[in-house]
Amino acid sequence: AAYSFSEGLAAVKDGNKWGYIDKRGKTVIAAQYEDAGSFSSGLAAVQMNAKWGYISKSGKLVIAPSFDSAAPFAERLAAVKTGGLWGYINKTGELLIEPQFTDARIFSHGLAPVKIGAVWTYVDKTGQIVIHTGYEEASSFSEGLAAVKMGGRWGYINSIGNIVINVQFWEAQPFGEGLAAVSMYNKWGYIDKNGIFIGNLTN
Repeated sequence: AAYSFSEGLAAVKDGNKWGYIDKRGKTVIAAQYEDAGSFSSGLAAVQMNAKWGYISKSGKLVIAPSFDSAAPFAERLAAVKTGGLWGYINKTGELLIEPQFTDARIFSHGLAPVKIGAVWTYVDKTGQIVIHTGYEEASSFSEGLAAVKMGGRWGYINSIGNIVINVQFWEAQPFGEGLAAVSMYNKWGYIDKNGIFIGNLTN
């Protein structure tokens, strides 16, 4: 098993342990982890003795394995799970947002989607709820917009929580280079930031 390259390194499985190789295929961090994530912001989440921590690109343990689950760093924060709830740490391992969410995703544009009970909303880097509408599902912001699910359908909001592309899609992907892939009636297509389809829908 292997993951894609990120920041010049890729996690690969050797036997029943994970390590990291560079783009020449050379092992740079020996296979020693039960599981391993991709590098972001110079750190990667790794699992040791059933707990997750973070290593640097030299393989040095920077944040000791103490979490039940751990996500990649983004905007200097990473979501971690402990005691059944998710919170956020900084790059020294300090909890900046106490574990209180039933699920959590990465920060983007200074906001992160978090699940409180059965409802998704968005918090800022202090942990304060900044978009008070509750969603069935919510994704991280990309290019200023985030896909959210309401009433079984997806649409897009801006960073203050206003719906800018109506909730209508069966599925919706993040925006990239001004376009987002969405599906309706089992067909896929691309929309621009006005919600206008570019070209025809395809199967």
